[in-house]
Amino acid sequence: MKFPDNYFSAAIVADALSVSKRNVETWTKNGKLVPALDPNIHEKPYTREQLTAFEQFSAMFNSTWDEEMAVKPVRDYSLVELFAGAGGLALGLEQAGFKSVLLNEKDKYACDTLRTNRPDWNVVQDDIANVDFTHLKGKVDLLTGGFPCQPFSYAGKQLGFEDLRGTLVFEMARAIKEIQPKVFLAENVKGLAENDGGRTLGTIIKVLEDLGYKILEKDIYKAIFYKVPQKRERLMIVGVRADLYDKLTFKKPSPYHKVLTVRDALKASELYEKDVPESTGQKYPKRKAEIMSFVPEGGYWRDLPIELQKEYMMKSFYLGGGKTGMARRLAWDEPSLTLVCTPAQKQTERCHPGESRPLTTREYARIQTFPDDWEFKGSDGQIYKQIGNAVPVNLALAMGKALVRMLNAAPKDVFE
Repeated sequence: MKFPDNYFSAAIVADALSVSKRNVETWTKNGKLVPALDPNIHEKPYTREQLTAFEQFSAMFNSTWDEEMAVKPVRDYSLVELFAGAGGLALGLEQAGFKSVLLNEKDKYACDTLRTNRPDWNVVQDDIANVDFTHLKGKVDLLTGGFPCQPFSYAGKQLGFEDLRGTLVFEMARAIKEIQPKVFLAENVKGLAENDGGRTLGTIIKVLEDLGYKILEKDIYKAIFYKVPQKRERLMIVGVRADLYDKLTFKKPSPYHKVLTVRDALKASELYEKDVPESTGQKYPKRKAEIMSFVPEGGYWRDLPIELQKEYMMKSFYLGGGKTGMARRLAWDEPSLTLVCTPAQKQTERCHPGESRPLTTREYARIQTFPDDWEFKGSDGQIYKQIGNAVPVNLALAMGKALVRMLNAAPKDVFE
């Protein structure tokens, strides 16, 4: 259901505050946070006035997004990106004003995507373990990377740089050691912050600090606050070389002034001038399409008739747990669920809100805020994977503007 701009659904409030929708619907905050009583508004929405008590919404209602988007680099800032993928992070940082001098990625199709869209970028297609970065020592302002984090546990261990050898964390740390950039931005899944009760992340940070860096920022960023119509969360870590620590101050980027939705992504809106262009995509088998046609907008398997629930879920029907990702249909007027690498996996379904089919590749790209002229290479399966693994472009842009602002304010001797 579409709400007026001054109202927010319980689902959006729950995502913003990291609580369950049920909790939101029964909460009171100093006796004020109760569903709006306007008889013309349904499904227990909340007013803007009710939500100002919460830091997340207060910042959004006092957004300085437009002012931050106007920030320009006062000098050329160089960028090296590791694990570049299809370019979501690199593109957002380019839009913020950074100039890429090297992007490393081993996947052939992702490299084809990068080269097709930016022939002038220096794309190094190779396993990072084979790449020597020493020629860039002292010449790079920002090093970034969304390093893939293999499952590993260092609970209770005091490990150092060499102990991480053989992991991609080690390779990113090696690149930082060899390049010695002024600043690094590392991003990863939210779960890394929680692994081993935070000890895994603590080990990684200790290794980076031992290499001569201090951490300025370490937080979970919700993409819905940064002009991204998707409930995606990423851990962002900003570090600065220790000799520059007292000269650089990081301030979080301002959130956008509203939460965008699937409708904003797929229809003409403030995100895109035109409706989403046609593109290829996966199809459901005939029977699955028939079953999915019974799932209402925003619904999932429990909204099916009981016999269809049993047919679709099979043995899972009798097991515990909500399994809310199964037979899940997106809602037009909510942000999308986090996109995964395949749009039709049974456990993490991402069905179009109005048609009984998976999202197309271009619809996927729009929800990740890629521009329509960003061309992806490879089969549909490879394209879904590239898009699903990407950092949303607008989230990267917001972080990039915050980093540009920080570097602009640095004393001149930082760059001499």
